[in-house]
Amino acid sequence: MADTTGQSDEIMRAAGQSLATQRAGGTHRPAKSIGRGSANAKIKALIKRGGYFALAVFAILTAASIIGVVLNGIGFVGVMAVAMAIICAAIFFSQFPKVKVPRRAELGQGNPRQMVARTELWLEAQRDGLPASAVALIDRLGTQLDALGVQLETMDTSHPAMAEVRELVGEYIPETIDNYRKIPAHLRAADHAGGTADDRLVTSLAKISDEVERVTRRLAEGALDDLAIKSRYLEYRYGGDELIEGMTADRPATSEAVGSGDEQGSGVPLPDFETEEQTARQPAGKAR
Repeated sequence: MADTTGQSDEIMRAAGQSLATQRAGGTHRPAKSIGRGSANAKIKALIKRGGYFALAVFAILTAASIIGVVLNGIGFVGVMAVAMAIICAAIFFSQFPKVKVPRRAELGQGNPRQMVARTELWLEAQRDGLPASAVALIDRLGTQLDALGVQLETMDTSHPAMAEVRELVGEYIPETIDNYRKIPAHLRAADHAGGTADDRLVTSLAKISDEVERVTRRLAEGALDDLAIKSRYLEYRYGGDELIEGMTADRPATSEAVGSGDEQGSGVPLPDFETEEQTARQPAGKAR
């Protein structure tokens, strides 16, 4: 029997890594969406499956109706055959058409929405076999890519940030994961040049995540500046709360001044109707 004493450290390290992976849920984890882009792509696939299934059911029922008219009924066997055909159609279209996993060369292509959705779908397909800490970073990247995609949708395609993002998602992310997957599974936890492949993968994904966050914040600074400028303009244009309260408090005094113009000596004075009536009566009394 071969002596494995010299490999004891490597065996114990691999066993510890396997235990940590199993505690985190194992390598066969539920295929949940890491972002809105991949989730929307899956929803579109489900809608397409539902449409195909509805067409299949319609075709089956139409064929059964035509056969029933020709044969004057399909009988029990025909009803069972129709039911089995519908069940088979349901099973088939519950799996097909599947969501297509983009190829690596397609990740940096298309508009920002397509680019984000493709990258998220590709990352989801790479999660199996990765360490738990790397899977957590991939889930984080999905959320960050959603936010970055929103920023890119309002930008011109010739903006320098667009080329930077295409390089990031089209080259750096897939190269990092592909280089890791080329390493045999039993050597990924082995120490090489001062670190393991698992540790280097996690470190690289963390740097990529930080870079995506930095680009998103840099693009958001322009929108934040525009919002601050607009807020200052509105404050200057319409005034603050104190100015509005002062204007409201001055309105009653202004109304009283307008209503009592005769007391303030401003405006046109009203005639004294009582004095005019007495003056009009005096000539009439003297005549009598």
